[in-house]
Amino acid sequence: MEFSSKLLENAVYEMSQLPGIGKRSALRLVLHLLKQPEAQTGRLAEALNTLRSQIKFCKSCHNISDLDLCEICANPARDNSIVCVVEDIRDVMAIENTAQFKGLYHVLGGKISPVEGIGPQHLNIDSLLEKVRSCGIKELIFALSATMEGDTTNFYLYKKLQDEDIITSTLARGVPVGDELEYADEVTLGRSILNRIPFENSLKANS
Repeated sequence: MEFSSKLLENAVYEMSQLPGIGKRSALRLVLHLLKQPEAQTGRLAEALNTLRSQIKFCKSCHNISDLDLCEICANPARDNSIVCVVEDIRDVMAIENTAQFKGLYHVLGGKISPVEGIGPQHLNIDSLLEKVRSCGIKELIFALSATMEGDTTNFYLYKKLQDEDIITSTLARGVPVGDELEYADEVTLGRSILNRIPFENSLKANS
């Protein structure tokens, strides 16, 4: 792709680094921004800079937050005896949109994937185990995607928690195998949470 401007080329290159954005899509977005009032583009740039410099991660659940403790963890109406374990922030948003879950969350920050070089030490697993041992949690819901990596992570956590006095459950398989939670419709995801099953049952079903 030939560019008439180095400034345009640099902007397109940076835009194309975003997931799902190729060079042509990046060019279309950059040209669109050029057509907008300078003040609007400035607000976008300022919002991104502020996001990057001021965003925090909840010290309890690792969710994105404006404060040290996110709004969910700080809400006294939430049931702090039930924790839903998810891969990333998008899953928290997806489950919250169902309005069916009133407990707390724990964001792992990924899934165990030896192929990608991601092991347990790269995830927020130690803080989860510490939370289970010190915060009076009665149930953990494994809400990772129904993929090989998700199942591997679930099983790893299950083995780590075997000696703890806690219920471990997983989403009912209303969520299609191989799908990410963020792509499940709200009704299906909500029912999967409400109809969750003991994790041991999912092991028997897969054996």
